Parts: sequence; C-alpha cells; structure tokens
Amino acid sequence: MAEEALFSGSRITMLIPQREPIVMLDTFFEGSDNDALTGLTVQPDQLFCVDGRLTEPGLIEHMAQSASALAGYKAYRQQKKPPLGFIGEIKKFRTFRLPASGEQLRTHIQVVSEVLQIQLISAEVTSAGEPIASCRMKIYVQE
Repeated sequence: MAEEALFSGSRITMLIPQREPIVMLDTFFEGSDNDALTGLTVQPDQLFCVDGRLTEPGLIEHMAQSASALAGYKAYRQQKKPPLGFIGEIKKFRTFRLPASGEQLRTHIQVVSEVLQIQLISAEVTSAGEPIASCRMKIYVQE
C-alpha cells in the first residue's frame, strides 16, 4: 500500500469536481488506468457525520468520489479537466460498520468494465485493514 500521497489536502480538487462542503476525499495515494487507492480521515464536522460516525450516505459518497478521483487522475495525466460523473446504479452495497471520527479510511477502486461512457466499478473501504464497506457502482462519465 502506498504511504506517500500523490494528491492531498486542497490539491485533491485537481482530480474531482466536488467542492466544500461535499468533498469526501482527502488523499489520492496511487492510480493506474483501472485502479486507485484513496483515503479519507473522518472528521466530526463532516457532512454525513452523525454522532461522531460517518453514515452510509457518506460512505457511498466517499466511494463515488474515489471513483471520480480515478477518472480525474487519468484526465490530469492527459492535461485535461476532471470529468463529471453521475451514479447510475449501486449494487451489492454492504456496510460492516460505521467508521468513527479520526479513523483513516483507505479505499480501493477498480474499474471492472467500461462500455461507451458507463463504468462498472468495484469499491472496497477499509480502516486499519478492517473492512468498512463495499459496493459496485455504475457511473456515467460525461466527457
């Protein structure tokens, strides 16, 4: 697993179209054409954080933004702007537990297939090696 971040803090907005207060991603560790490793440190004042825990909608948004960061990283390498993406479908969403404030999430995104502008991605979120959440998403990527 990568220790050094390629993008972190405010630089993460170079990869994603989201802006505060909806940014649910703070680190991009590594990426390729089909995989990415991202991170998020859960903060108590974050949107989707209730009673010191990141809720299911926050986990879904984090996974979607991680997929967006992968698309943005590919665009960045081609000196283009990050594309807009829209969730078309979420399948097999599973939450093992809600992460607490201060936990550092690591999310692995993999593009399973891509047809035209629709990607099927697999997302797995962990904290300290322990599973937090997973799902498959269909995302429409607007060029």
